[in-house]
Amino acid sequence: MRKSIPDYYAKSIFDVPVSFFKKEGFQTVLLDLDNTLDSYDTLEPSSRVFELKKKLVDENIRIFIISNNHGNRVSHYAEVLGVPYLAHTRKPFGKRLRKFLIKEGVLLEKCILCGDQLITDIPCGKRAGIKTLLLDPISKKDQWTTRFNRLFDRPKRKRMKKKGKIKYMEDDYGKENNNQR
Repeated sequence: MRKSIPDYYAKSIFDVPVSFFKKEGFQTVLLDLDNTLDSYDTLEPSSRVFELKKKLVDENIRIFIISNNHGNRVSHYAEVLGVPYLAHTRKPFGKRLRKFLIKEGVLLEKCILCGDQLITDIPCGKRAGIKTLLLDPISKKDQWTTRFNRLFDRPKRKRMKKKGKIKYMEDDYGKENNNQR
């Protein structure tokens, strides 16, 4: 159960102020692609993804796209955005991600994985030895595998929220901070 408890929770990556990452000491932000940045059927980054990248890079925060999706989809998206990536990450397992991060020279204690799936993203980050930020999916559209995962994700989220194990960032950073980006 502990492998599924996120360190932080926010509605959307676009609601998280860049100051949050700075205050918490994160130098590297790993972003899941599908339903975290854009819908799974969106081939190129939206303008708000480019804006997010600019804000993070302006604060000297490295970003990577981390996805279980196939290489062509992830590589095209990441190359258009101009960021490094890891496709076929094999989430929820953390071994491949950890090896990638070490190869890239990422300090694990200054890294956070941001994703929309409690079943895959959060355990992967925990197993890789990094902090995690759980987000709500930005679209109702999902691939069939993700639709299957959501059957387990939704009730688990509900139980964890009810037990106070998922704490909204606003509780620590205040509503006014979430509106600053």
